[in-house]
Amino acid sequence: MNKKRIAIFASGSGTNAQKVFEYFENHNEAEVVLLLCNKKGAGVLERAKRFGVPTFNFSREEFYNTQSVLDRLRKDKVDALVLAGFMWLIPTYLVEAFPNKIVNIHPALLPKFGGKGMYGMHVHEAVKAARESETGITIHLVNEHYDEGSILAQFSCRIEPNDSPDEIARKVQVLEHENYAKVIENLVLNKF
Repeated sequence: MNKKRIAIFASGSGTNAQKVFEYFENHNEAEVVLLLCNKKGAGVLERAKRFGVPTFNFSREEFYNTQSVLDRLRKDKVDALVLAGFMWLIPTYLVEAFPNKIVNIHPALLPKFGGKGMYGMHVHEAVKAARESETGITIHLVNEHYDEGSILAQFSCRIEPNDSPDEIARKVQVLEHENYAKVIENLVLNKF
């Protein structure tokens, strides 16, 4: 049986990407075959290397104005795209090439605290400022707009009144690491 082939897009240190590498390392039905990164020297590149996952770096110009990223994905026969701390808006040509096969994780319960500029600590600071009693993660399909694709799953956690944005971030990261790879598995194996 041919395994489903996953490519990960990442920009940063790669903790979520590493959890996905680990989850699919010895999986019977799916595998991570490529890591794509828009930042030279990003920590995620070293994590990919440790797992033997090939990497592909690209510039903003290449991403938005050429077909080089799509050509590489096609060359590697990729079935699904996973965003793991990737900050750029996905261009229409990729959304069209992978319909309902691009997934992202957002560190809040969408539709709250989503959209352009709402990533990382910005989200947790906004959640704290709004005095929310819970937050969590949203795993969703990607379209041409930030954080507007169909929601696949949400997982929540309580926020204590004295939790700092850093503490909120830690709670959210636990949810990310526990759940993202499982939802990716369901998507790539068509279990939704």
